[in-house]
Amino acid sequence: MAIEKEHVKVWDAPVRLFHWALVIAVALAFLSSEEDSALNRWHVMAGWVAGILIVFRLIWGFVGGEHSRFSDFVRPSRVASHIAGLTGGRAEPSLGHNPLGAVSVVVLLALVAATVWTGAFGGEWAEELHETIAWTLLAMVGLHVAAVILMSVLERENLARAMVTGRKNGHRHPDAADARPPTVAGIVIAIAAIAATVLGILRYDPQAFTPRSTEAFEHRGGTVGSSLEENEGVRGD
Repeated sequence: MAIEKEHVKVWDAPVRLFHWALVIAVALAFLSSEEDSALNRWHVMAGWVAGILIVFRLIWGFVGGEHSRFSDFVRPSRVASHIAGLTGGRAEPSLGHNPLGAVSVVVLLALVAATVWTGAFGGEWAEELHETIAWTLLAMVGLHVAAVILMSVLERENLARAMVTGRKNGHRHPDAADARPPTVAGIVIAIAAIAATVLGILRYDPQAFTPRSTEAFEHRGGTVGSSLEENEGVRGD
């Protein structure tokens, strides 16, 4: 007879660090978005950090721990039955992300990536698009938080705490085994991806991690092109 465990390991440490680091980066980016904000000097840096985190999560979705991998939770075919269960009053606890949570994760990652891209590379033409995507992201974050609270109540499990400790209640998942941890190779790949991303950002924007106003951020689409043309002109002379 199997012994029921008090806790089940679900989330690996890197994905938990990613989650809360992204929360901080996105929050700081929003709070520093206005040019007259006292935090404005941190806006560009927060955006770059968010970009690095997105690259990490995309890589980690293939080489991370068991429940961090996209193959574990991105399953669109389960969404309809999950919704039917919720509307029917049957909220079954999920060990990893539930089907709707998986949709939320994918949408949030896409919105953060789009916000960073339009802010860093879009140029003046993309400023309105950047703001629109950013406000859409903020609305999605609010919906995500509300859903986490609701599902914590329905599933009788503190989902936010699980993303801090990495563990869920074993009594709610009596047949579950601890999640398979990430491999050494996976960790090496993720570190290499982060290093390559940081180097790429610094090559594009040498002051990426130096606090400065958004107005001083000169590496937007049109400006970069102009700078390159000027450099080529100087070399030609």
